[in-house]
Amino acid sequence: MSGSRGFRHACGVGVGRSFGISLEKCGTAARWGGKYGVTASKTPRGPHVVGAQALLDGPTLDDSTVITRSLDQPELFAVLFDRHADEIFRYAARRLGGEIAEDVVAEVFLAAFRGRARYDRSRPDARPWLYGIATNVAARHRRAERRRTRIMARVPAERPGSFDDRSVERVTAEQLQPRLAGALAALSARERDLLLLVAWTDLSYEDVAQALQVPIGTVRSRLHRVRAKLRRALGGIDPLSMEPQA
Repeated sequence: MSGSRGFRHACGVGVGRSFGISLEKCGTAARWGGKYGVTASKTPRGPHVVGAQALLDGPTLDDSTVITRSLDQPELFAVLFDRHADEIFRYAARRLGGEIAEDVVAEVFLAAFRGRARYDRSRPDARPWLYGIATNVAARHRRAERRRTRIMARVPAERPGSFDDRSVERVTAEQLQPRLAGALAALSARERDLLLLVAWTDLSYEDVAQALQVPIGTVRSRLHRVRAKLRRALGGIDPLSMEPQA
């Protein structure tokens, strides 16, 4: 996403062209944009979009600063959408499928917008916060996720690949090894949330801890247990490297 035209560009063009989401299908996010004057009837030079574009065109500001400024200028929150919507969409799509992911992205950014006054401004990167919201939103779609994972467990993998490869072309739910998909389906929701945040994002353990609102020691110990559980289910194959372990 180019990040050059504020919310309308992000929703109607950036996400739309990349993932086939029309402005109408942005759902809640489009209604949020409309509330602040960024609608399909506005041109990219509308007054609210100009504010967001000016912020984008100027010196790079961290997410915390953007969120703080958006408290007085709500339209500037579009900058956060521009920066991170694609990434949140990919995470949601891998877990739930593309159609549900569209709604998840809209829900995530609406919840973030409404809760932005409570954001911890000492944290310059908002991605852990957004991933935490996305994980909570995904929890409302557990049935769809379980169904999707179980289907993947019955579909032969087209090719092997590293589970923690960040390439969209290589790491998707459709390309998970069937045994791994079955093992994932058997995990608890808490275990799966942790493993997928570690495997499908570039968040550090500290970031994952922030996203899940648990101590970093809990992340490390819980991940150790989950990996051991999956290694047993996979016959000694490590779930993150997909390599045999001694």
